[in-house]
Amino acid sequence: MEGTNPDRLKEYSYLVFFIVLKLVLSFVLVNSVYDFHRDEFLYLDQAHHPDFGFTSVPPLISVFSIFIKLFGGGFYLVRFVPAFFGALTMVYCWKIVGAINGNLMSKCLVCVAMICSVFLRLNTLYQPNSFDVLAWTAVFYYLIRYFDNEQPQYLYFVAITIAIGFLNKYNILFLVIGLLPAILIGRQRKIFTQKHFYFALLAGVLVALPNIIWQINHGFPVLHHMKLLQKYQLVNVSLKNFLIGQFLFFINSIFFLLAGIFVLIWHQSFVKYRWVIFTYLFTMLVFVYFKGKDYYTLGLYPVLLCFGALFFGRVLSKRYILQGIVVFFTIASFVYVLPLLMPVYSPAQIIKSHQRFERVGVLRWEDGKNHQLPQDYADMQGWKEIAHLTDMAYSRVKDKSVVLVRADNYGQAGAINYYSKYPNIGAVAYSDDYLHWFEMKKPIKDLILIRPVDEEDPRREKEKPIFNRITQIGEVKNPYSREFGTRVFLLEGAKININPIIEAEIIEEQQ
Repeated sequence: MEGTNPDRLKEYSYLVFFIVLKLVLSFVLVNSVYDFHRDEFLYLDQAHHPDFGFTSVPPLISVFSIFIKLFGGGFYLVRFVPAFFGALTMVYCWKIVGAINGNLMSKCLVCVAMICSVFLRLNTLYQPNSFDVLAWTAVFYYLIRYFDNEQPQYLYFVAITIAIGFLNKYNILFLVIGLLPAILIGRQRKIFTQKHFYFALLAGVLVALPNIIWQINHGFPVLHHMKLLQKYQLVNVSLKNFLIGQFLFFINSIFFLLAGIFVLIWHQSFVKYRWVIFTYLFTMLVFVYFKGKDYYTLGLYPVLLCFGALFFGRVLSKRYILQGIVVFFTIASFVYVLPLLMPVYSPAQIIKSHQRFERVGVLRWEDGKNHQLPQDYADMQGWKEIAHLTDMAYSRVKDKSVVLVRADNYGQAGAINYYSKYPNIGAVAYSDDYLHWFEMKKPIKDLILIRPVDEEDPRREKEKPIFNRITQIGEVKNPYSREFGTRVFLLEGAKININPIIEAEIIEEQQ
């Protein structure tokens, strides 16, 4: 082909191979017994309530949800989106290795390291985390390019990327906090004397401004969300488990990770990139101080794997036996731990291998206790049952304009709205964004309640004086689901106007 560089075509062919491999593995390594994760239902439901912000997350994922909805909202389409973001992250890693003068071997090695790591699991879940890692990786790439040639357009790319990352997940602010001292203590601090830095900063603020205004107008709900996280989840985070998690995330790619850290600290030819390792250290300290979850740090690692791959690519250049050993170890160890990393085992298989899973801590939930399944896996079952039972109750209601479906949590509400055969069922809950999505234009006459197995009032004694008839429709039978035992009730014929009661409860929950 005239005018085509054969080496460039060769590189692109390898990159395309790894992209396709990444996408395919994201689908085939998930057992069909598993459904969406409870968080995914919330994000998908945000497509029905477009806004510049939400209680739980910034607005960007709702934009993705709108596009998913427009294209049918199918299961595999939802699964494709995070896998696609993971593939893009790998492309940026490829570009980072190229920017630091890595050869083709180094580029291929970083792809192997990325695939054989926790990122493969992360990119199977429709959550803000996949795009978060993509944004962090892109920021490192654009900063590396800027510090190498000081072309001002890269400053704008950095600022816009951080702003878009901010609109996806506020977690990227921790990267900014880590970057500031890392840049200040090195020669790169002259960036703060460049006028384009401040123009780029302004551009980034303008991109993020709609969500900032939304937070101000709504009294900064993100702070309330953080308090709830601290009270119910982060309180169970220990420094030991946090640090062990960093190691386990990249147990298969550990040689690449250690090599990346080594060259950035001690190798003289990488002195100009030392701000990268300082950024890692400062950001990690911030996460430790605030007791962040272990996976909050994942955006820091792709760039380290890039430097590790560069090191091995150079050291192992033309040493084909050693190349084969490194790649074989990475892939073989990945295959060995695959059942621990990916949901390839059914619940019964996991329970049968209970000790293996417990040994590495994957059975420990946010409550700090061990359970029969990993929490994520228990959160990926039982949803169709809940939706089916709710539909059974909903079908019995004659006037559907005066019925309210109130779930116990956002996962239940989102699953009902996703799977129900009634498109306008409009399930809500006293949690997260659903607190703001109640629609009670008419007095509520019938109420469908979805209640947990361990509730204080299983016989509905509280509601009996208020409704003419209360019927238990059924309960979730899947013993592996976190929703096991969850019951669906139909409360018919309200004797009083219950709207003020519900409104008062909403206000109380919002406090």
